[in-house]
Amino acid sequence: MCGELLAALDASEGRRKRRKRDTTPDAIGLEVKRELLERAIAADPEPAAFEAWLLEQCRAAGGAEGGVRAMALSIFEEWRLAHDATSFREWLARGAPSDDRAEASPSRDD
Repeated sequence: MCGELLAALDASEGRRKRRKRDTTPDAIGLEVKRELLERAIAADPEPAAFEAWLLEQCRAAGGAEGGVRAMALSIFEEWRLAHDATSFREWLARGAPSDDRAEASPSRDD
């Protein structure tokens, strides 16, 4: 599930880059979220232990806990939604198709 959420994050990046305001805070938040999702994929916690795993990531963040906690909460809410909402889960399984995603992919290395 986290891999699919990570793929969906690319669409957010495309929308962020088109905004006319300073999106630096958005980029920082999305990077924290991306790192959490990548660590979750590597750790592969059991579904019943996922919330506790996210909480441990917050504790381990120390002084950066506020931003990590916000992104961990976002991930957990999306994770629960994916389990509860068939249409959201199916959209993720299809690779989270979005017009924004195609625009975001080439510039991911920026």
